[in-house]
Amino acid sequence: MRGGVFTLAVKSVLNRRVTAALTVAALAISIALVLGVERLRHEAKASFANTISGVDLVVGARSGGIQLLLYSVFRIGNATNNVSWRSYREIAAWPDVAWTIPLSLGDSHKGFRVLGTNQDYFRHYRYRQGRKLELAEGTPFDDLFDAVIGADVARTLGYRLGQEIVVSHGLGRQGFSDHKDKPFRVAGILAKTGTPVDRTVHVSLEAIEAIHVDWRSGARVPGMGVSAEAVRKMQLRPKTVTAFLVGMKSRFAVFKAQRRINEYAREPLLAALPGVTLQELWDLMGTAETALAAISGFVVVGGLLGMLTMLLAGLNERRREMAILRAVGARPRHLFTLLVAEAGFLTLVGAAIGTVLLYAVLAAASPMLDARYGLSIAVGWPSLREWAMLGVFQLCGTLAGAVPAWRACRQALADGMIVRT
Repeated sequence: MRGGVFTLAVKSVLNRRVTAALTVAALAISIALVLGVERLRHEAKASFANTISGVDLVVGARSGGIQLLLYSVFRIGNATNNVSWRSYREIAAWPDVAWTIPLSLGDSHKGFRVLGTNQDYFRHYRYRQGRKLELAEGTPFDDLFDAVIGADVARTLGYRLGQEIVVSHGLGRQGFSDHKDKPFRVAGILAKTGTPVDRTVHVSLEAIEAIHVDWRSGARVPGMGVSAEAVRKMQLRPKTVTAFLVGMKSRFAVFKAQRRINEYAREPLLAALPGVTLQELWDLMGTAETALAAISGFVVVGGLLGMLTMLLAGLNERRREMAILRAVGARPRHLFTLLVAEAGFLTLVGAAIGTVLLYAVLAAASPMLDARYGLSIAVGWPSLREWAMLGVFQLCGTLAGAVPAWRACRQALADGMIVRT
């Protein structure tokens, strides 16, 4: 009898296919939104966490730890000040320091950040639990005007090895002024990493100095022009860096080095622990996450209320149907099971369609999110948390059918047989 009730529930829903379809659509959109917010939240955190690995300290001019991490690692925002080359070299020479990676920011190329660094960047930079940077084509920069570009730069701009590129002073798609007299050559293209590295043009620290030899205070010196050939003959050495990454020989030395850098007498510096600073960022974003979760929850409640309204409204039209079922031997518990099964079936179909809809949208939008925001969204099986959310959604939807089921059971058999005029 129980299997017959479930079969009857499915047929009953199909008989009211128009209203059922609208209800399923509302439920599908609700679950797609809830799962979408959860997936974006999880993948955003994973994307940020995977950007850098194995770095003990991020050092820059004294400001805020979150700001330092954002501009130095994620290429978001700008530094308040630079770090002198002398201070960088002195800290890099400390006995407990295993390696350092200098970072010099401030220029761009067609909307992509230009990063000045050295060969230590390719030796020591790690992402996604210790993975090394790999070149898909070419080699790291050897010549003064060599550039190694990220995978997204190459794909978006259609660049190939040996192609000439011009760096712009300042940020933005156009920059403030182009360094046309000192063009670079694409010497290497990095393999895809799913991090801000993909959207970065890498050049040497000496190259950053070379393109600014005839610049002062962020502007070209009037009447002064130094050719690329003349620059090659100069003894170029960086004067400042924007920030630098530090790897320690021992984990026990990290906090000691952090304290020494924060109390550095030569200039005001800040050393931030990447993991701790990321947690501070998530704490800061906690209010926004809560607001998004609340909005998603209200959307789900709205979808379930819509289904409940449909079931309650349909009861009056189905009074004769319920009475006939009673007349042929169905007991109140059978009617109760029937209506609860209908609600469960609608919820199940809505959850399934909503999940498929979400994954279709993610598959279509993932390349755009990766290209524009550097947010790599993995389109895989739902996580345990998402399965739990689907389970709660299914349970709530099924229980919502208990309200019209209870009302149907209370109606008398003769009530459905009376023809109302």
